[in-house]
Amino acid sequence: MRTELKNKRKINVGSGNLAFNNDWFSCDIEILDITKKTDWYLLLGYYKVSNIFAEHVWEHLDDKDTDIANKNCYRFLKKNGRLRIAVPDGYHPSKDYIDYVKPNGTGLGADDHKILYNYSIMKEKLEKIGFKVKLLEYWDEHGVFHHEDWKDKHGKVMRSKRYDLRNADGSLSYTSLIVDAIK
Repeated sequence: MRTELKNKRKINVGSGNLAFNNDWFSCDIEILDITKKTDWYLLLGYYKVSNIFAEHVWEHLDDKDTDIANKNCYRFLKKNGRLRIAVPDGYHPSKDYIDYVKPNGTGLGADDHKILYNYSIMKEKLEKIGFKVKLLEYWDEHGVFHHEDWKDKHGKVMRSKRYDLRNADGSLSYTSLIVDAIK
């Protein structure tokens, strides 16, 4: 196990190695490819963590790699551990938003997006692995926004109703599908 992880119980994956806060070990694909079990063992050994956080990472995985990443997260979480995932929301009612975030969309990084998730796809994929899923923020197929109160201690999602500055006027211009998957 890496020395930097020794006193931490939380991993922020796909963070571009930017510090999240002192409780979290932040890393990017060079340190941990979430689809490679060997990378997890190199990083953690047989150690299990309480939280894994990924903001706008899963949409860069194809269907097969998503299943592998979900299994790896499940394997390396403690019992009752939490995986918080935030991704662009495929049911967002704005056409401009969808054009921006869809695979090969107009937004920054969208040229590498593989899947445009909605709450039902995400929930099904995580439950298939064994997770209990809590939907925190999402649009449904009828254009209705749903929001549960959530705590930053499990991962502060900047592209959310609460924190994204594009929503400052209350318009919900930019939100994410946010889920907690609990082992």
